[in-house]
Amino acid sequence: MRTFIGYILVFSLFPFFLFILFSSAQEINKVQGFHNALEEAVSEEQFDITKTSLITDKDGRIFSEMNRPFRLYAGHEEIPDFVKEILVASEDQHFYEHVGFDAGAIMRALVKNLVFTHIQQGGSTITQQLARNLYLGQEKTYNRKLTELFYAHEIEESLSKDEIMELYLNIIYFSNGVYGIETASQYYFQKPLGELNKAELAFITAIPNNPKKYDPVDHFDQTKVRQERLLDIMQQTGKLTEQETAELKKAPIQLSVRKKTDLYPDYAVYAESELRELVAKQEGFLKKIEEAKNEEEKQKIYDAFDIRIGDLINSGIIIHTSLDRDMQEKSMKAFQTRLIYKGIEGASITIDNQSRQIIAMIGGTNYQKYNFHHAYQAFRQPGSSIKPLLVYGPYIEQTQASISERISADNYCIGNYCPINYGGRQHGNVTMNTAFSQSYNTPALRLFEKVGIANAFAKLDPFDFEKVQEKDYTYAASIGGFTYGMSPLEMTDAYTSFIDGQYQPARAITKVTDYKGKILYEWNEPRETVWSQQTTEKVRTMLSNSMQNGTGKWAKVNKPYAGVKTGTTNFYNDYWVLGLTDRYTTGVWIGHDIPQNMENIERDRPSHLIWRDIMR
Repeated sequence: MRTFIGYILVFSLFPFFLFILFSSAQEINKVQGFHNALEEAVSEEQFDITKTSLITDKDGRIFSEMNRPFRLYAGHEEIPDFVKEILVASEDQHFYEHVGFDAGAIMRALVKNLVFTHIQQGGSTITQQLARNLYLGQEKTYNRKLTELFYAHEIEESLSKDEIMELYLNIIYFSNGVYGIETASQYYFQKPLGELNKAELAFITAIPNNPKKYDPVDHFDQTKVRQERLLDIMQQTGKLTEQETAELKKAPIQLSVRKKTDLYPDYAVYAESELRELVAKQEGFLKKIEEAKNEEEKQKIYDAFDIRIGDLINSGIIIHTSLDRDMQEKSMKAFQTRLIYKGIEGASITIDNQSRQIIAMIGGTNYQKYNFHHAYQAFRQPGSSIKPLLVYGPYIEQTQASISERISADNYCIGNYCPINYGGRQHGNVTMNTAFSQSYNTPALRLFEKVGIANAFAKLDPFDFEKVQEKDYTYAASIGGFTYGMSPLEMTDAYTSFIDGQYQPARAITKVTDYKGKILYEWNEPRETVWSQQTTEKVRTMLSNSMQNGTGKWAKVNKPYAGVKTGTTNFYNDYWVLGLTDRYTTGVWIGHDIPQNMENIERDRPSHLIWRDIMR
């Protein structure tokens, strides 16, 4: 009967509704093809709600949020029945019976509103409130109220009651910029919705009725009064006993207001960048860009990709990473303690040897979110730190030479190229091990010449150095002379090949899931053999000797295995320390954003000490 009366009321008001629509210039565009437009608007595709995407550490703890405002989503099965029962009892008693509007409630509202010159009471159902929040805004006019009825009915045609309740509880406002009941639970109590007791559930369910009046932070007492009123309603409807109601009213409500989670911006920003790379690769955007015929076509692909990433992030995803908070904190402290020079920047990366996952990353001195990130965006000359990858590794791999093999460390020229050793010294014949550990330049040039430029550079191919190009194929590369150079991340990543001779790109992201745990993306990159076992063992021995007796001795740590290689570029513009222990591989770079001479801090060995602090 109630439904029948409702239909009569709506159809009787329909001519009046059309008149208002056509008489309002602002509404003319909306009434053309009204029914078809309405069906299109109220489709399941239109119910997408922006949700906050989260980044978690290796233990699954959230350390960063990607988009604002903070907004989580709870599925129907995750919303306690008690919350739904409160809403139905207090807001819409006939929710499970009506077709989107409650005829009796509308009639009562109309009678009351005749007394006033503007709308006082709306008689809105949960479905109407959903329609208003999704499509119509909060304007109180008869035109909008009538439009609301049609949207509400169309929603009822499109969704089940459970789906309507789920959507409603995920979009309503809970004050303080909080939308959705799961978000409210996390914001006001810092607990998942499923962990709240009934007293707490009734408390947050009290807020949406009047978010300003029942703001728990500013008006706790009024919110508590509303909570107790809701509990009384639940007793009246038989959902609670008198004793249960009394006990719930007495239950303490302890707010624990959540602050925005925004820790470790160095790592978080890189994880976001890696997400773009992961999606671009797996969804074919990279291939499309490579196949683009011109710059205009490329730009269209880039634009489409940006839209795709935006939609993905707004859908609410969880980026699972390998961040080790202890190692990140240790890295941060090392930079704060050791890099105390004005204007000098730095970066470090630490990779777990077993998983090949990035567990810590520093993007700069006192790095601020979305600033220039020195760990992966700064490309600098590698100096002697390139020698294991481009000279000694390829030479041993090609000749199976012993590290005891002797080679001249006197001055040497190839054509007009005549590098010198540190301090201009000549050292006569030395073992390859000594030449490596003392970072002599002229032996490196001799070995590089024997390998051949093309053969040596071929050994860099697996590492995919972004800025290496054909004009870098010169003898100057043997001691770190490149057009643009390498990033600290690239160099550290390449050094993982000296763990066991195998290489797999180091990643921060382990997987990307939706809120329910469904895997959306994950890296699937096999390890490939780069160095033979003999080459790997020999390079590791030389790295260890460099730490014990050579240029890396200031980075010495007491571990079952530890080895490093240092690098200093011309005019002391860059300092590098790269190496590994039995557990981790770490790279450290320091320098100015615009290269400047840093000879005055050479004796302090800041890059060595940072590496040591991180690894010991």
